[in-house]
Amino acid sequence: MVIISSTPTYDRTKELREFDETKEGVKGLVDAGVVKVPRIFIHPPDTLHDLPSQLGSSQSLCQTYLTVPIIDLQEITETQSSRKEVVEKIGEASERWGFFQVVNHGIPEIVLQEMLEGVRKFYEQDMEIKKQFYTRDALGKKVVYNSNFDLYTSPTANWRDTMYCVMGPQPLDPQELPPVCRGILMEYSKQVTKLGIVLFELLSESLGLNSKHLIDMGCAEGHALLSHYYPACPEPELTLGISKHSDNDFLTILLQDQIGGLQVVHQNQWVDVSPTPGTLIINIGDLLQLITNDRFKSIEHRVVARSIGPRVSVAYFFTTGVQSSTKIYGPIKELLSKDNPPVYRETTVKEYTAYYREKRAHGASALPHFKL
Repeated sequence: MVIISSTPTYDRTKELREFDETKEGVKGLVDAGVVKVPRIFIHPPDTLHDLPSQLGSSQSLCQTYLTVPIIDLQEITETQSSRKEVVEKIGEASERWGFFQVVNHGIPEIVLQEMLEGVRKFYEQDMEIKKQFYTRDALGKKVVYNSNFDLYTSPTANWRDTMYCVMGPQPLDPQELPPVCRGILMEYSKQVTKLGIVLFELLSESLGLNSKHLIDMGCAEGHALLSHYYPACPEPELTLGISKHSDNDFLTILLQDQIGGLQVVHQNQWVDVSPTPGTLIINIGDLLQLITNDRFKSIEHRVVARSIGPRVSVAYFFTTGVQSSTKIYGPIKELLSKDNPPVYRETTVKEYTAYYREKRAHGASALPHFKL
């Protein structure tokens, strides 16, 4: 006797393709009134076992008293001793946490608010207008909107949509940006690039180097702006906004709204980076860990899905990515000694980025591949 299963065969590729072809992203699912998370977004239990229990509340997501360091940048212009103190704090945070937050960073509050609102307007504009920017063929394009850049290669999709804008090293023509948020994208990029220069100077000094050392290496040349939109999720306990990962750049400056959801690994536990108005979050990227020979740490982080939303965030990456030159990066010679030999081999940003994308699809760090 042949027993015929009543359970339909799950065709993941077909479901991925059908979702992708709508060009409406996760927001399209929510707008259509979905009450169950589609199977392509459901993560395996081993990646969800440590999720907080109250994903819908505005309370702290983790039962921990740890707080990502907050550093006041206003002190760098006051006295030489106060600048030295800030440099020491940034160095310590970069070594112990890989993350820190900055206040009095020089970017007006109104610019931060308008940037978040501009992102929201892009995702909530007429769907047919937004679809014009949707593509999987990002090669050569300066502005790309889609849902999950690794949709077809990652084991599970994440509950978010993303717009990616390459802002440098070659200047971007403003006409390529979406009209609904064009002005604020250009203004925010200009302001956050200036902040990045300041941070690279402070990071250089914390390494005992000339303040221009990291800048002269080209760490601040390339800029990519990623705006993320995380719609409210009907079953947040089944998926993630962004899976656990580290960043493949030199430095990231993150602006987040007041919804919350960002978590970083510290002392083998997940720690919330709670939203604070006017604060920007800074994290060390893989490439900065590589060139500082493991002194600064590129730490894994994630974003949990929430039943409230949408959550909006803007990540500004300092990296030249796949459009990089043939410039070689390896551990900084001035940091090496007999007792501190090089941990990594030299590589290009392009090579590192290509390998990172391959490994990230499977949730693994790319850094070990480049160890000597």
